[in-house]
Amino acid sequence: MSVLKLGRIRGRVWRFGDNVDTDQIIPAEYLVTADEKELAEHAFEKVRPEFAVEVKPGDIIVAGRNFGCGSSREHAPLALKGAGIGAVVAESFARIFFRNSINVGLPLVEAKLDVEDGEEVEIDFERGIIATQRGSVSFKPLPPFLRKLLESGGLVAYTRRRLEELG
Repeated sequence: MSVLKLGRIRGRVWRFGDNVDTDQIIPAEYLVTADEKELAEHAFEKVRPEFAVEVKPGDIIVAGRNFGCGSSREHAPLALKGAGIGAVVAESFARIFFRNSINVGLPLVEAKLDVEDGEEVEIDFERGIIATQRGSVSFKPLPPFLRKLLESGGLVAYTRRRLEELG
């Protein structure tokens, strides 16, 4: 179980456009596993072949509108989490991708961000601010319950912990 503290993260940007679908994130031929590390080896393989080799833990994906559209499978956010992505920032998310990401423990931020590949940004999840080289952008922080889910590693990990606490 991975546990994170959603305070601040700083990472290098991987920039994408609008309508990045789940088949771009993880091609369908790799859906035979749910192992996030194995999925990560093939993330964005057909649209950014260098991604899986060059991505570093804590890197941040920044995209436009409708990130994660397409199928409802959890493999896409699992692949990103397995690659060590610290967060995905997009103008908007496909609703099922948003929910699946929370369920697997991948932090998301809805905000419009004007940055380029390779820039460093810092996300302050508590204050709802993203600092860039050009200034800062505000976003609505996640509600406390969703932050708890993320900090626990996702819905399953959170539920297991709660069941253990209840005895």
